[in-house]
Amino acid sequence: MTSIAELATAWLAAEPDDDIRVELQALIDGDPEVLATRFSGRLMFGTAGLRAEVGAGPLRMNRLVARQAAAGLADWLLVHVDDASQRGVVIGYDARRKSELFALDTAYVLAARGIRSMVFSSVVPTPVLAWSITELGAASGVMVTASHNPPADNGYKVYLDSGAQIVNPIDEEIATYIADIDPLSVELAEPYSALVTMLDDELRQRYLSAVGNVLHVADTEPIRVAYTPLHGVGGATLVEAFAHCGLGIPEIVEEQFEPDGSFPTVPFPNPEEVGAMDAVIALAQRAHCDLALAHDPDADRLGVAIPTASGWRRLSGDEIGWLLADHILSNTEGDERMVVTTLVSSSLLSVMAADYGVHAEETFTGFKWIGRTVLEHPDRRFVFGYEQALGYLVAQRPLDKDGITAAVVMAEVAACAASDGTSIEGRFESLAERYGRYVIGERSIKMEPALSSEVVQRLQAEPPTDIGGVAVHTVTEFPEAGLLRLELVDGTRLQVRPSGTEPKIKLYGEAVDGDPAEGLDQLAEVLAEIAASYLA
Repeated sequence: MTSIAELATAWLAAEPDDDIRVELQALIDGDPEVLATRFSGRLMFGTAGLRAEVGAGPLRMNRLVARQAAAGLADWLLVHVDDASQRGVVIGYDARRKSELFALDTAYVLAARGIRSMVFSSVVPTPVLAWSITELGAASGVMVTASHNPPADNGYKVYLDSGAQIVNPIDEEIATYIADIDPLSVELAEPYSALVTMLDDELRQRYLSAVGNVLHVADTEPIRVAYTPLHGVGGATLVEAFAHCGLGIPEIVEEQFEPDGSFPTVPFPNPEEVGAMDAVIALAQRAHCDLALAHDPDADRLGVAIPTASGWRRLSGDEIGWLLADHILSNTEGDERMVVTTLVSSSLLSVMAADYGVHAEETFTGFKWIGRTVLEHPDRRFVFGYEQALGYLVAQRPLDKDGITAAVVMAEVAACAASDGTSIEGRFESLAERYGRYVIGERSIKMEPALSSEVVQRLQAEPPTDIGGVAVHTVTEFPEAGLLRLELVDGTRLQVRPSGTEPKIKLYGEAVDGDPAEGLDQLAEVLAEIAASYLA
C-alpha cells in the first residue's frame, strides 16, 4: 500500500504549477500530520461539483484535481449523452486564482477524449455560461467558480444540456467515473487542438440582447441605482444589461468594479454577509439613490438594499423573492403559469400563487432542484423561481439562478413603485395588507459536517414536543434534503438541516404577524445540547 509520503512525492512530480510545487515540497519537508490532511482522501464531487481552497493535494482545488474531474465528466458524457463529441462542452471561468488554467485544462482533457470544447476567452458571469449551453445546443457546460465562497477557494460547477445544474443521481454517476481516473496521468490534447475553440464576446452579446425580454412594463422612468459586483465578474455585463433595457447607468462602487480574485475590500464576498454591501449602501446614500444592488463574484446571486424612514437596510432573500413574484404575477396572465421555490424559503410564494390562480411547486434546497422541477412540468409555463439564499430566475432560461436578469427586474419593480407614487416599503405594506405580515429569521451553528448530520438525524429520531414552551403541532421529514420541519401551535414554522457547502447547521424560521426569533433561539439550544452529548 502506497504511503502518504510516497503519494505526495508522486503528486509533486506530476504538479504542473510552480507555486503549488513549492507549497507541496514544504508540506513534504514539514509535519507529516499536516501532510496527511491533504492526502488522507480526495475532494468529492457532488451536486455542487467541486469546491475547496486552492492548494496542493487531492483534498484541495488544483490543476490535477480539475483534470481528473474533466476526464470523469468526459467519460460520463460519452456514455450517457447522444452526440456528446460533436455537440461539445461550453466552458466559462471567473477571476479567482487559477480559474483560467482550470478551464483550459478542462478543454484539453475533453479534446484528448475526442470531445469538442468551447471556452470563453475571458471571464464571464455564470448565468451567461449557463444560458450559452442551450443557445449552442451543447452537451454540457462547466463553470470554474467558487461563487460566494471565501477568497482562497475555487470550484468546478457542471451543467446538463438543459442549462440546469446536475442533480442526484447524475452527480453520483459522474463521481464514479471520476474515481476511476488517475489524476497524475490524465491525457491532454496538444496545444491549439482543433477540438478547442475560443469564444469571443458574441455569445455574451446575444445574452444581453435577450435580457430585455424579462421586462414587463413599457416606458417606465428609470430610478437611481447604486451597484457593486464585489470584485466579481458581473460588473460590465450588468452595466450593459441596464443600457440594453433603458434603465440608465447605475452609480458604481469603483474600487469594487474590476474583477479581482483576491477580493481586497470584502473578506467574504457574499451579499448575504453583514458588511459586504456597506460600500454600495454608502454610495447610494451619497448619490441619493432609490436602490442599491450587489452581485456575488460570479453574478448568479443578487443582494438588494433600500432606503427606509430609519435609514438603509438590506433585504432578506425572501423579501426580494416576494417583490419579484408579486411584480411578475401581476404583469403576466394564464392559469398555466408556474412558480417554484425551495423548502427553506418562505411559504408566502405559494399563498401568492393561489391568490393569482397559478401553480406553485416546492422543491429541495439548492437552485439545481428548481431547474429540475421546471423540466418535470413541460405542460406549465414557468414564470418565476427563487431560493432564499439570494437566488432568482425571472426568465425561461437559463434554468439556473441569474443575478443579471434579476437585477434588471428588481430595478423595474422600484421604478414602477416610484411611478405609482409609492416605494419598495410601500410595496411591502401592500403585501402585508393582502397576506399578513410574514417575518423570516435564520440562525446557523458552526459544526463539522459529520457531527452536524448526526445531530440533525438525532433530532429527527427524537423530535421535541415543544420549543420554548410552545407545543409542536406537526413534524415533517424531508429525508432527501436532510431537512426537518417543525410547525408550532402558534403558527411558527421552524426548519433545520445540515449545510451542504459549509461546516454548519442551518435553521430557518417563519411567522405570520409574529416573530420566529425566540423559537429559533430555543431550537438552536436544543441542537447545541445534542451536539454536546456527542462530544462528551
